[in-house]
Amino acid sequence: MTSGSYMQKPMCLVENNQHGKLVLNEEAFQLLYDIDETVVIVSIVGFYRTGKSYLMNRLAGKNHGFSLGSTVQSHTKGIWMWCLPHPEKRNHCLVLLDTEGLGDVEKGDHANDCWIFSLAVLLSSTFVYNSVGTIDQYALEKLNFVSTLTELIKVKANEEDDDEDKELDLLKVSPAFVWVVRDFTLELKIDGQSITADEYLNHGLQLKKGVSKKVMKYNQPRECIRNYFRSRKCFVFVQPTASTNLNQVETLPESQLDPKFLEVCHEFCKYIHHESQPKTIRGGHKINGRMLASLTKSYVETIAGGMVPCIEDAVTSMAKIENTAALQNGLAHYQQQVDLMVKMPTETEVLAGIHSRCREEAIQLFLKNSFNDHDQEYYKQLLAKVEQHYFEVCDTNEAVSREVCTNLLKSLSSEIEQKIREGVYACPGGYQQYQEDCEKLIQKFHATPGKGNKAEDALSLFMKNKTSEADSVLQADKILTDQARELAAEQQRAAAVAQEAKALEETIKNLEKIRNDEKAFYDESTKCLKQKMEEEKENLQREQQAALESKVKEKTELMKKQFEEKAVMLEGQIETLKKQQESTQSYVNWENIASVAKSILETALNAYTSHKTMKLLTKK
Repeated sequence: MTSGSYMQKPMCLVENNQHGKLVLNEEAFQLLYDIDETVVIVSIVGFYRTGKSYLMNRLAGKNHGFSLGSTVQSHTKGIWMWCLPHPEKRNHCLVLLDTEGLGDVEKGDHANDCWIFSLAVLLSSTFVYNSVGTIDQYALEKLNFVSTLTELIKVKANEEDDDEDKELDLLKVSPAFVWVVRDFTLELKIDGQSITADEYLNHGLQLKKGVSKKVMKYNQPRECIRNYFRSRKCFVFVQPTASTNLNQVETLPESQLDPKFLEVCHEFCKYIHHESQPKTIRGGHKINGRMLASLTKSYVETIAGGMVPCIEDAVTSMAKIENTAALQNGLAHYQQQVDLMVKMPTETEVLAGIHSRCREEAIQLFLKNSFNDHDQEYYKQLLAKVEQHYFEVCDTNEAVSREVCTNLLKSLSSEIEQKIREGVYACPGGYQQYQEDCEKLIQKFHATPGKGNKAEDALSLFMKNKTSEADSVLQADKILTDQARELAAEQQRAAAVAQEAKALEETIKNLEKIRNDEKAFYDESTKCLKQKMEEEKENLQREQQAALESKVKEKTELMKKQFEEKAVMLEGQIETLKKQQESTQSYVNWENIASVAKSILETALNAYTSHKTMKLLTKK
């Protein structure tokens, strides 16, 4: 999708059908699927009639777009999407997701609210929770969805029952968390000291000591927010204008809005635009609109089928689609470029050079768009199919060269054939003249450019076919003695054998050129694949490092508040993350990568050599 074809207005991406099930809007899916740019996804969740849509319009840089509504009815149904060029990141698309208001009394469906909440977490890179009033126990109890995230989302397909492992897995893939408090009327102070909005959030998320049911109920939503989200940010907004004008806020000029409200609006938008990162999947791989469309479809269909969405299953399914497309696109690029650039017939060196350049481009195109290619299965397929096409082109090139050379020899020999018909050589000394004319023919043949790589082979066959003709001329030359005829015939046979050896040498030389070039490519291909694997390793390490830093920070905060027992419990998770970090050091198996390319090339070359050998044996 180019910048000129972005969405002019929001569109419903996920909707509730008449049976109360979530379904994907196919038109919106296709629009999203056509976006090739990396996506930064910001979703907003909160209870209905809390002003979510207004904030999303501000992020879009518009006064209108997402429907605000002006009554007590919830206006947004399902999940609405707006795809826009990112205001700060070039070649990135900003995807805004405005969700259906939670707690809609008309709907009265808690399960639907849970799935809307989980979809927002699954799809976004920044998750905005919008609430009204203050961050207190009531507000946190209303955010009870976060307490059930491990029940609403599976990270691995074969998850064990260990809640601690689930928590760590979820932490690695969770979005950034931003809490927006609307219509805030209190002073940002604690014990008479001014505090920031972030400090206010952290204060609201402080835990209580004890093990009673009341304390555990108090701590649960706080612990979930602290455990499931790697980063937390808070913005507090005063009421935008007088209560009598609230239902007209989108139409009011900024001069009629509270300056403090506008100031925080500006800070909020600046933060989201600047700090929100591209959406990544497990392993740290950035995704584009097409991949986001695939994930959304997988999650929605799973939920509609009555199951819990699984990130690993969705990513595996998406990887299969993306890697297949990357393979097909890489192969298509190679085939198109080779077929376009190769002017048959051509020399082996020229053809090999074109093949090498086009193959490199195809590999780079594949590596750019592929991911999670376990055991390099798709990469192996690409190399095998590229080699297969190259060898087919080699065979075709040889056939064209042989045909061009045969036609050239036929044209050059027409004068000799005319002389034979006219009896020019049927005289004393005629064989000598015939031999001289044949020498001139061969000289002209060799001097003619553009014959390709089967010139000597075609000439050898031509001379073999001319043996009976030469014998007839030789026998007709009465001036020659029997001894002279025998010597001339022997010389003729020797020339044919020499030419056949020359043709075989040409064939072997062409084969060796191909073999040597393919073996040299082995080193280059492993270098490209190593680079790709190093990038994936770095992405994985960054993902794990972010989770590790989050846990270390959480442990430090707990120690400050003298929650020693909980801090000790975190130590186990920290050690687990450190071990995972260490294990990525051996993420790239160089020997395996090297053997992959080597085995492909050796298999292809052996097959090609056998094919050529059979042709030579058949010819003999």
